[in-house]
Amino acid sequence: MRKPIIAIDGPAGAGKSTVARGVAAKLGYLYIDTGAMYRAVAVKAAESRIPLDDPDRIVDLANNLDIYFLKEIDGAQHIFTDGDDLTEAVRTPEATRLSSPVSAIPGVRHRLVELQRKMGAQGGVVMEGRDIGTYVFPDAEVKIFLTASPEERARRRHKDLEAAGIPAEVEKVAAEIRERDQRDSSRAMAPLRKADDAALIDTDDMSVEEVVQKVIDIHDSKVKECCTG
Repeated sequence: MRKPIIAIDGPAGAGKSTVARGVAAKLGYLYIDTGAMYRAVAVKAAESRIPLDDPDRIVDLANNLDIYFLKEIDGAQHIFTDGDDLTEAVRTPEATRLSSPVSAIPGVRHRLVELQRKMGAQGGVVMEGRDIGTYVFPDAEVKIFLTASPEERARRRHKDLEAAGIPAEVEKVAAEIRERDQRDSSRAMAPLRKADDAALIDTDDMSVEEVVQKVIDIHDSKVKECCTG
């Protein structure tokens, strides 16, 4: 029987990547970080000196990029474009800042959604982003919407940046998150929103382990329902 697709959506800083990695590891599923794919396009656009106000060139770039994920010797999943390992490059604040306007370009979304659907078509994947359950895989068997208060999301993002040795001020991080929320929820194509049939999980007072287990419980319930139904 085909394994389920687990779609995890939510705003910036809600813990999607950490939770999705944990769920995939426990279930033995493939983890696909769609946000990293948009950041990879943004990084390549910056390297090619393509301005954000030239969407046609950015779409052309995206259409010609080969983007894929591989597990390396260190056991971590890395993202590559045309053979270049961009795992570190896509995690910088600059890549994050550039990725939101890049992701709002319809042609870029069409291209990356095409790649994402190919990656997840066989099931057994945990895919996280902002439009997975509403647009990429509207028929996903398991849909989760992770959220947290803006203050908590800013605190988490600030902590991650500090751990990576990247200086940042909490107030600035909070402002960037609010700006990102506004852009993502108001874009014309596939805006950030909770799918009607997605389970809402507020992670404010939950540990990562608790959230991972809750997602797995929802997954197991759906699998049991499918098998007995």
